[in-house]
Amino acid sequence: MDLLPCIEFETFPNPSASVIWLHGLGADGDDFAPIIPELDLAGCPGIRFVFPSAPSMPVTVNGGYVMPAWYDIIGRNLMDQEDAKGIQKSAASIVNVIEHEASRGIAYDKIVLAGFSQGCAMALHIGLRFPHKLAGIMALSGYLPLAMSANIEKHAANQNTPIFMAHGEYDAVVIPERARTSYDLLEKMGYQVSWNEYPMEHSVNHEELADISRFLQEVLSKNS
Repeated sequence: MDLLPCIEFETFPNPSASVIWLHGLGADGDDFAPIIPELDLAGCPGIRFVFPSAPSMPVTVNGGYVMPAWYDIIGRNLMDQEDAKGIQKSAASIVNVIEHEASRGIAYDKIVLAGFSQGCAMALHIGLRFPHKLAGIMALSGYLPLAMSANIEKHAANQNTPIFMAHGEYDAVVIPERARTSYDLLEKMGYQVSWNEYPMEHSVNHEELADISRFLQEVLSKNS
């Protein structure tokens, strides 16, 4: 399988950790790269930030308009006829990116899988099922897809991996109730998940960036 196109940013030469950050619907790998200089990473080892770009496809909820997407969205409540095949296909491509980082000498437990919106859904879907211990999962402004199968398909390797969930209290794209339902389910499944809510819409603000910095310092400074 060909590797997804990726944008990379290294905080220091020869990094010993990676953050793979997945964009939302209609965006691409450029979306979050500009915020990296805003993160306080003083307590972290050298990090390679990797921003993959999803392929373009018709998206049903947007009238079939072709745009970058990790999977199709059928209904506006995000649970109607979930695109399981699309999610699984993108998951395989993203796992390829994780394995590529491992082949470059980054230990699995020094890799953080992050995502915003649709990218958040992919990060949670993959993170629960990935067969090697990851450093952490950052789930921003999104939800857990295919929730009914998650408890069956989860892998014990990441049962104790910290999960950082963040959401805007005025989010009209992924309503907070949808995300909180995912948070509640993850807690019931025994995951170490923190819920962080901010006075914003479907976006990222400075307070959230500060919390992201703290999370990365916490999970990447262990045994470094």
